[in-house]
Parts: sequence; C-alpha cells; structure tokens
Amino acid sequence: MNLKVTEIAKALNFNVNSNKIINRVSIDSRDVDENTLFFAIKGERFDGHDFIEDVAKKGVGVIVSHKDISCDAPLILVEDTRKAFLDFASFYRQSFKDLIIVGLTGSVGKTTTKEMTACVMARKYKTLKTEGNLNNEIGMPKTIFRLDETFGCGVIEMGMDNAGQISELSRSCKPDCAIITNVGVSHIENLSSRDGILKAKLEILDGMQKGSTIFMNGDNDKLQTVKNNDFNIVFFGIENKNCQVLAQKIKEYDLTTEFVAVKGDIKQKIVIPTVGIHNVYDALAAFSVGLEYGITPEEIAKGLLDYTPSGMRQRVKTVAGKTVIEDCYNAS
Repeated sequence: MNLKVTEIAKALNFNVNSNKIINRVSIDSRDVDENTLFFAIKGERFDGHDFIEDVAKKGVGVIVSHKDISCDAPLILVEDTRKAFLDFASFYRQSFKDLIIVGLTGSVGKTTTKEMTACVMARKYKTLKTEGNLNNEIGMPKTIFRLDETFGCGVIEMGMDNAGQISELSRSCKPDCAIITNVGVSHIENLSSRDGILKAKLEILDGMQKGSTIFMNGDNDKLQTVKNNDFNIVFFGIENKNCQVLAQKIKEYDLTTEFVAVKGDIKQKIVIPTVGIHNVYDALAAFSVGLEYGITPEEIAKGLLDYTPSGMRQRVKTVAGKTVIEDCYNAS
C-alpha cells in the first residue's frame, strides 16, 4: 500500500489536506506509526475512539472516526467506521486489476476448501489466503489489506451468522468466482430454516459480475436446486451424476484418500493427505477452480498433495507408538 491521505479521504467521501503517505492499516491503537491509517472501531469490549488522542500523540498518519474528536492528527469523519473499513477494503481491492479473487462460503468445510484451493492456485499464482478465522467484516478487510502487486490470487473465506453479512463481504471484496461448500444447519436459530441459510449463502453473488462462475456442491439437497441464468453454475459431487465435476473410484487409506476427478474428457488421479469423504468434496471444489483458471490437471494434483490440515483439524501424530488424531476444532 502506498496512498496519499488525500486519496484515502476522497475514497471515504471526505476532504483532508495532508501530503502524508500511508502504507499500512491498523485497528489496534498499540500498532501505529506515522505511515498508518488507523480505524477507530467500536468492538464488544473496547471502543477505538477512546484511544484516538493516544494514537494522535504517536504521530499516526490519519485517523478514521465516526465521532468528531479534536486531536493533533488528520481526521476522516465517517458515519460508521465498520462500514468505512469495508468500503476502504473495496477501494483497495479494486486497485489490483489483474488480481483473481476466489470467494468462498458454506455451512461447513470452508477452511479446508480455502486451504486446498490456495494450494492449487499457488501452482500458477502467488496466492494470499484468509488466515485463521478472519472471515467477518473486520477480519476480511484485514486480509485484503495484506495484498500487494506481487499477488496474482486471493482466496477469501466469508463467514456469517445472520442475513446480509455475506452480501456486505462480497460487495467489498468483489470475487471473480465463488465456492459454496454446502448448506447445513449452522445459524438456523437466526435464519429460521435451511432455505433461509441457502438464501444467505447465495448473497456471495451480490459482489460478483454477471457471467462469473460459482462452484457448488451438487450432492447437497439445497444447492442442487439453485438456478440462476446470470451466472455460470458448476456443480461438483460424488453421488449426483449430473454434476459437471465428479469424484470416482474413491479409496481411503490410513492417512490419505485417493480418487479420480472427472470433468468431461479430463480424468485425473488425485491423492489428498487426509481422510474422510467430506474432504473429497473440498478437493473437488479446489480442482474445479484450478481448471477454471487454466491450471493443468497434473499441476492441480500436485497442489492438492501439498495440502496440510490447519489448526487442530485431523492432525495425525504418533506418540509412544500410538497413532493419535487431533481433531478438536470447534466447528459447527
């Protein structure tokens, strides 16, 4: 990032006269310097506005606030700093014209699919991916702000617990293609029904250009009903033979799973270093995205072989001659 304060202010519909150059973004008052754009975010426990004077004393580059607080630093005044955070992420994302953004969501399997897709895309592009659970309206912009001109692809995970949230995230990061892993029952207490969850997941289309491709699990009873002539829908699956991308000849071993990925005349043997049929779906999604962006089936297979489980997901360890599967992640 290398932007003038005047450019940032203009992007946020405000006017500030300052020649300072900004090269980083922070929401942490302890992590600022003269080249930092600081967003004063109100959280559950702390309000960034309470630290504006301290931040100004550190010589911060510019502050974004929704409170008109007098301080010794350039101040950009907005209606809502959370919304401004997303708006500025959108502005920054659009500065990378040749960048491919793969957006993904789903009730389960998001992180594994993200990791596998990033492994595949990294065979052709320098790829940025969402780290940890930074998949909400604060975490996703943080990921976007890590982009620079050296990246060719970003794999961006989007989470939600209520309607409208994925729409906001998608409109901000503007995916070039998207993946929906499945529709389950996560957050049904807020969305009333699985149909409500389906509708919320499909909000990922809101930030995409018409004609873009969305990859969906064609074995999922809700997703397989989706029809939308404005987008190119590619279904992947195992049981539903109408899917464009299929997994066949699945074999599970102690520490790996093997299958043949099929799309039209393409047949590619895939080995993933993890077990469970659910991971085959995640690999099929990554395989589908790779083909979309011109990665050869052989290179996709190599990328999937590079996959390693993240966090506490299916990490296999040997302790005193015993095999222990560490699978403790608090998923849905």
